[in-house]
Amino acid sequence: MNLSEVRPPKGQVKTQRRVGRGMGSGRGKYSGRGAKGAKSISGYSKMRGFEGGQMPLHRRLPKRGFSNAIFKKEYAVINVGNLEKLEGDTFTPASLKAAGIIKKLGDGLKVLANGELKRAITVEAHLFSEAAQEKIKAAGGTVTVIPPKVRQEKPAK
Repeated sequence: MNLSEVRPPKGQVKTQRRVGRGMGSGRGKYSGRGAKGAKSISGYSKMRGFEGGQMPLHRRLPKRGFSNAIFKKEYAVINVGNLEKLEGDTFTPASLKAAGIIKKLGDGLKVLANGELKRAITVEAHLFSEAAQEKIKAAGGTVTVIPPKVRQEKPAK
């Protein structure tokens, strides 16, 4: 027995219905779709939230509230324990991105205090947690805070 001899059980596979093949096929004229309407047209798929032409619920309800999401800041985060494992003693956002440790810098680099630090390192970042600053200074290292990026205002008309 080989793969070319394998067949599905009898009655499992149905022959595909061939539609749109003329009046003598038994499914002529409208091919089983009926005369008019959206469903009779090629490429039809019902839209999300479609309620048969009635104004959908998501459009009937009022818009309310305020979202602060557009003002949210996204920082690239690294822990002190990860800096301990890396080679070298000076770390900047550019050097970490070049090494592939940070994918996207976003609004800046933030250093957190998770992990142990046993050697003196120099770290430049936009933000430090207090515990991370203490750990770096306790190990004999230095901390440099980079000023944040300034968003430029659009000129008034």
